[in-house]
Amino acid sequence: MNIAQPFRQIHLDFHTSEQIPAVGAAFDPEQFAATLARARVNSINLFARCHHGWIYFDTRRFPERRHPTMQRSLLREQIAACHAYGIRTPIYVSVQWDDFTARQHPEWLALTADGRIANIYGRPGTPPYQAGFYRALCVNSPYLDFLKAHVEEIFEILPVDGLWFDIVTPVDDSSVWTRTAMLEEGLDPADPAQRSAYAHTVIDRFKREMADFVRRLDPTCSLFFNSGHISPRIRPTLDAYTHLEIESLPSGEWGYAHFPLTARYTRTLGKEWLGMTGKFHTQWGDFHSFKNRAALEFECFQMLALGGKCCIGDQLHPSGAICETTYDLIGHIYRQVEAKEPWCRDARPVVEMALLSSGEFTDERTPPADVGAMRMLQESGFQFDVIDTSADLTRYRLLILPDTVRISAAFAEKLRDYLAQNGAILAAFEAALDPDGRAFVLPGCDARYLGEAPYSPDFIVPRGAIGAGLPETEHVMYRRAVHIQAGERAETLARATLPYFNRTWRHYCSHRHTPSAGVEGYPVILRQNSVIYFAHPIFSQYYDNGPRWCKTLVCNAIDMLLPERLVRHNGPGTLIVTINEQRDPMRWIVHLLHYIPIRASHAIDLIDDVIPLFDVTLTLRVPAVVARVSCEPESQSLNFEQTGHTVRLTVPRIDGHQMVALTFQTQDAR
Repeated sequence: MNIAQPFRQIHLDFHTSEQIPAVGAAFDPEQFAATLARARVNSINLFARCHHGWIYFDTRRFPERRHPTMQRSLLREQIAACHAYGIRTPIYVSVQWDDFTARQHPEWLALTADGRIANIYGRPGTPPYQAGFYRALCVNSPYLDFLKAHVEEIFEILPVDGLWFDIVTPVDDSSVWTRTAMLEEGLDPADPAQRSAYAHTVIDRFKREMADFVRRLDPTCSLFFNSGHISPRIRPTLDAYTHLEIESLPSGEWGYAHFPLTARYTRTLGKEWLGMTGKFHTQWGDFHSFKNRAALEFECFQMLALGGKCCIGDQLHPSGAICETTYDLIGHIYRQVEAKEPWCRDARPVVEMALLSSGEFTDERTPPADVGAMRMLQESGFQFDVIDTSADLTRYRLLILPDTVRISAAFAEKLRDYLAQNGAILAAFEAALDPDGRAFVLPGCDARYLGEAPYSPDFIVPRGAIGAGLPETEHVMYRRAVHIQAGERAETLARATLPYFNRTWRHYCSHRHTPSAGVEGYPVILRQNSVIYFAHPIFSQYYDNGPRWCKTLVCNAIDMLLPERLVRHNGPGTLIVTINEQRDPMRWIVHLLHYIPIRASHAIDLIDDVIPLFDVTLTLRVPAVVARVSCEPESQSLNFEQTGHTVRLTVPRIDGHQMVALTFQTQDAR
C-alpha cells in the first residue's frame, strides 16, 4: 500500500525525563495548533511513548508507564487541537529504546557476544552510571507482546492518522531469546556471520508482523519504520511501509553527503517519500538552538529538487509550550515550499545514468566510493539515480560501478544483457572483480586480474579524448590501483607512469612520495566498445581529497560513452541541477540549487549565506517541442532557443533555489 504524504511536515520529539516537573503544564491547545498552521505545517508526528519509556496519554492498560509528572492527557489534546486546523497527526512509538522497560525487564535486552548490553548499529549500550537510554530491546522477546498491547490501546483511545515506529534496526544479539531461536532454526549463534544475518531476519519479521497487526486494526493509516537510513536492505520488507522517510540531519552524524545519496536511491523504490532534517544547530536533543535559515532552506529545497516532500525535526519543551521563534523559522521555509508545490507534485526524476550502491555490499550509510562518485556527478550536472542490483538497468543509458562493488555470476549475466541492449558501463578498481576478489569478470571488457599494482602512488599522463582539458603531463594517483593485463579486444587509454621506487624506510624522496621516473608501465584505463574501466579507486580518491583531474578523467569517460547529456551549464561546481518531469501539464521542472556548505567549525558543516548566481546558461536535450520556459513560482517568462532536441536558455538570477519550467507543446513527450 502507498499513502500520499503532505509536503510540509514536522517530527516533534518529546523524550522527557521523569525528573522534570509539571510536564505539559504550559500546553495551550489553541496556541499550539495555530502556531503550526501559521507556519504552514500540514502534518506533525506526535508522541505516544518516548525513549524514556513514558506514555503521554491516559493509558488504562499501563498506568505505571504514564509520565509521572504529566499534567494532562497531552497527546489526546495535541491531536484534537491539530485536527481542528486540518493538520494530520501520525503517532510516534519508540521500539528498541525504552529506558523504563530496560530497567523493569533487563532480561529483554539484547546482549553483545561478550555478554554486555548491546545498542543498535553495533555500538555498546549505555553503562549503568552514564546518561542515556541507548540499550537495545529484543523484538523477538516477550517485549513484542507489550508493544502490540500498547499499539492496540492507542487505537482504542485515540484517533490514528498513522503510526511512526522509531529505532527499528538489526541488532547483533546474543541474548537467550536469539540464541534459543537460532538453535531451533538450525543456526549457530556463536558464528558472527550467522548472527548478523539472523539480526536482519529478526527485524524483518518484526516489521511484517507489526504491519499485519496494525492493518487488522486500521487498514488505512500510514505506517513507517525508522532506522535512520534507507538502504538496499529495505527491499524484502517494502510492503510493510506505506511510504518512506529519510532521517538525515546534515549537522548531525549524517553530514551533507548522506541525504542526496540516499534520496537518489529511495526514489527508485516506488514509494511516496520525504526527507527529514532538523531545525537544530546540531541534531536531536539540542534544545534552544536554531539552524541557520539558509541551511534549512537548502535542506528542504533539495528534498523537492530530488522529488521528495519535507519534514523538519523539532523538540517540544517539557512544559508543552511551543517555541514561536522556531516556527517563525520553519514558517519562512514552509511558505516557500507551499508556493513551489504545484511544480513538485507528482513529479518524477528525469535521469540518464545510475550509480550502483556499494551499500548493498558494505551496509555503510555513506560508502566513500559512492560519495566520491556522487560528488563528481552532481558537480558536473549529470542526472542520475542510485540503484541496487535488483533494479531494472534498462531505464539507464549508463551504469557506474564504484570502486568497492563486486560482480556475482547472476549480476554479470544481467550486465551482459544490459550491454546487449545498448547500455554502457563505467567501472573502477575492484568493481570489475568476482565476489572473492580473485578474477576480472566485468562483462564487455577483456582483461585479466594480476593482483595489486606494484607501485603506489603512480601517475597518469592524460592523452586523447580521455585526457581532454588536462595538460599532457604526469598526474599523481594517490591510491594503489589493481594490476591488470589488457586482452586483445580492449584498448588501453592510459598506462601508469612509474615512480623511481616505492617509498620505504630505505628508499624515499622528499616529504610524501617518489616522483615519476618517466617510464610507462601497466595499463590503468581500458576501453572496449561501451565499457570503460579505471584500475585506480578513482571515486574513493575523489572522496579523500578531491583531485580535479580525477573528476575530469571520469567526466571525459562519460562523454565518450554518453556524448549527449541531458543538461550542461556554465555555472560553478557548487551549483546543483536536477530535472523532474510532470505529466499534467506535460513539462520539465529544472531545479537549480546554489548553497555552499563550509567547514566553519571543527565538528559540522554550516551554510550561513545565500550567494546568488547571475546569467547561468543551460543547454538541455529535451524530448519534444518547447512552448514556454518560465521561472517559477514567479511565472517569469524566459527567452529560449530550440534546435531539434536542444534547448538553450539563460537564467538571469539564482537566489539559493530557482525552478525553471519547460512546458512542452505536445502531450506525448517522453
